Amino acid sequence: MIQKLTSDERTRQLAKLNRWQSVAERDAIRRAFEFADFNEAFGFMTRVAIKAQEMDHHPEWFNVYNKVDITLSTHEANGVTERDIALAAFIDGITM
Repeated sequence: MIQKLTSDERTRQLAKLNRWQSVAERDAIRRAFEFADFNEAFGFMTRVAIKAQEMDHHPEWFNVYNKVDITLSTHEANGVTERDIALAAFIDGITM
């Protein structure tokens, strides 16, 4: 079974990511993105979806036009795990 990160581990890992923040009152991390238009946002979501499927780890997300809001938490661990950090790092890599 995958283990959720301790508070210290999460803080250290979060510091390595670009603009990801802890979610208040929940063991999750979140980042909001804004793109030039819907096409660019949808292309981004497609790339994330392909990687998420490969990892068997699917984000919670919300999209309106050019905005995408992503929340990551591993449901089976009831909190943030290395799996969430890895997907967040991938996402950072395709948006830089």
